[in-house]
Amino acid sequence: MAEQDNTSIVKSIYEAFGRGDIDALVGNLADDVEWVIPGEQDGIPYAGTYHGLGGVRDFFSTMGGSIDYNQFEPLRFVAQADQVAVFGSYHGTIKANTREVETKWAMEWTLKDGKVTNFTAYDDTATLAAAFAFSSSAAV
Repeated sequence: MAEQDNTSIVKSIYEAFGRGDIDALVGNLADDVEWVIPGEQDGIPYAGTYHGLGGVRDFFSTMGGSIDYNQFEPLRFVAQADQVAVFGSYHGTIKANTREVETKWAMEWTLKDGKVTNFTAYDDTATLAAAFAFSSSAAV
């Protein structure tokens, strides 16, 4: 597909995420999609590699139970061949401890025949893990 078509698909995925429409988002993914979120699960609850549509749904369920985004903004899209890179920022609140986190991110999307086959997020994992961590005075 053309780079412009791939960019449009990725933009529609962000729009679906913004509406909370995970079904529409998943509708743009290949059945055997690989979804990669870097980090350690003991620091970032939703970090890991997820496989298939069920795995991606598990990711969104875990992420949704972990953080509330009050701002999630893709700012720049760069497409080349079958890949789209997106650069943006977010601000959110960790549900378990009400800490706020704000950072920039990059996300890489690979598409084939109009479907996402691979997704990789690049976050500031140190900042994110620190936001998820409980302070020693808050430990139970």
